[in-house]
Amino acid sequence: MPSEPVSVVVRRRAKPGAEADFERAMQGFVSFALAFPGNRGIDVLRPQPGGSREYTVVDHFADSSARKAFKEAPDYRAWMVRLRELTEQDPYIEERNGLGGWFTPPEAAQPSAPAELKMALVTFLGVYPLTSVLPPLGNWLLPTWHPLLVNAIVTALIVAALTWAVMPLLTRVFARWLFGPQ
Repeated sequence: MPSEPVSVVVRRRAKPGAEADFERAMQGFVSFALAFPGNRGIDVLRPQPGGSREYTVVDHFADSSARKAFKEAPDYRAWMVRLRELTEQDPYIEERNGLGGWFTPPEAAQPSAPAELKMALVTFLGVYPLTSVLPPLGNWLLPTWHPLLVNAIVTALIVAALTWAVMPLLTRVFARWLFGPQ
């Protein structure tokens, strides 16, 4: 069974006057990160015009080994040096494991999960269709297999779909509602 996905929240504040250079560097870093094996998506929250110069990046990895390989890559270290030159201080970095990482609120100064009811509703929207469609499909495709084996396969498919496809999509679709005012 694969290990849990990892989400990383990074906050950096661009130096005054270096915003354009930082934006270009950040775009280059995002392209590098998305091309790296095991990366499952990256979200960038840019500062509002005339507001703070703080950028928040939420980077999603397939698992902890993909995150570790990314951090150990020489190009990653070079990007960290380049971005550090354009920021005021060391970045805030937080890693989260499992499905909860998809609920990392990118705009909060101290990350906290959305209201439990909101998480439950979004999770329901992901789980219900999968649990309605996949069990009958599994029974239809594998009619001679033992029911417990079919159930194990279907459950593994549901968990994989939720982890790597459904929850990332739903979190993006409902981001404003999830991470807006509680």
